[in-house]
Amino acid sequence: MLPKVAIVGRPNVGKSTLFNRIIGERLSITDDQPGVTRDRIYAKSSWLSKEFFLIDTGGIELGDAPFLTEIKMQAEIAMDEADVIIFLVDCRSGVTHDDMSIAKLLYQTKKPIILAVNKVDDQKFKENIYEFYSLGFGDPIPVSSSHGIGTGNLLDQVIENFPVKVESVEDKAIHFSLIGRPNVGKSSLTNCLLNDNRVIVSPIAGTTRDSIDTRFKAYDREYVVIDTAGLKKRGKIYENVEKYSVIRSVDAIGRSDIVLLVLDADTGILEQDTHVGQYIEEYNRPCIIVVNKWDLVEKDSKTMQRFTEDVRKEFKYLDFAPIVFLSALDNKRVHTLFPAILQAYEANNRRISTSTLNDVINDAVAMFPPSEFNGGKIKIYYTSQVGVNPPTFAFFVNEPRYLHFSYHRYLENQIRKNFDFFGTPIKFEFRKRD
Repeated sequence: MLPKVAIVGRPNVGKSTLFNRIIGERLSITDDQPGVTRDRIYAKSSWLSKEFFLIDTGGIELGDAPFLTEIKMQAEIAMDEADVIIFLVDCRSGVTHDDMSIAKLLYQTKKPIILAVNKVDDQKFKENIYEFYSLGFGDPIPVSSSHGIGTGNLLDQVIENFPVKVESVEDKAIHFSLIGRPNVGKSSLTNCLLNDNRVIVSPIAGTTRDSIDTRFKAYDREYVVIDTAGLKKRGKIYENVEKYSVIRSVDAIGRSDIVLLVLDADTGILEQDTHVGQYIEEYNRPCIIVVNKWDLVEKDSKTMQRFTEDVRKEFKYLDFAPIVFLSALDNKRVHTLFPAILQAYEANNRRISTSTLNDVINDAVAMFPPSEFNGGKIKIYYTSQVGVNPPTFAFFVNEPRYLHFSYHRYLENQIRKNFDFFGTPIKFEFRKRD
């Protein structure tokens, strides 16, 4: 898993501006997904070739909550989720009572705290930073999140405090996670899988943060199921707690070989379902779409077909994913998950020989030659598979900018037609041949 960095601080110190500054300049994802830009609190970014997840704790919706409850919740979320915490303060306001309250909460964690003093975009404010030594977090780093001043120095300190990677022993078990919005039946499905097989070996030590990893055996294969259902409310939380469930979901996605996106057949597909699904696409994970609570749906001969059409319409970016209909509560059709999981796992690790691959691509080009685009026609000299997890293919061409997106899609369809990559995304890289 990539390290996690959280930005905490009282309201109006510039947390979201700093968040946008960092991901806007260093975001490794080329095209952000529609519908999640403004309210997004979790993004992948990088600095000096080191990738990490950035958490913005600023987007909190207040009701009638006491002010201290809000800032306490921000710090608690950061302490739970982050490997490194950026404590952001405002140089123009000086040290406030609320800054001190947050500092006292941060003292309780053993995680690295980096103090950043924001809004130092005028020389006359630089002297103010010395006041913040009183917070007890060492040398403050002056920044201006709106102008980008000092963010490089800040990120240098952040990556220096990343945890040291420990080489893990190879685990041959297939890890799969159950993600989805609350109350779709993730925990019920987990319990059904474990009770049905009754061969739990042991819980995996060291797993925290509201997700539970459990190892079990089924059909002569070892599996680890990651249940993300245990989102806890810490006391009285006066914000939309469901927004923070995406943090647990993304964490689980990163630790999984396969992701099971669980939907509720009774309530249908909601906007939050599609938001979660976009993270699966974004991080290139194999996926199975699980339609749970199928027992609650009134059916006729075309009910399953209509629901399948709805799923394909709402999750066009997951068109490679098989759809499994089941009822966890009644333990109906749950056994159909395992062939789908195994198929997706094998597809994600499948390799195709270069000669066979080029035969398919050459036939595809001969059958449907590319059209002119951006002043020229793309010419594919040869193709090679350069990776797995997900399967990745390099196309050596005359000029990548001549490739139209529709021809990219055509080539992908031809590869999927000829090879079994059902259940997994595939990646293309178009490289100019020297």
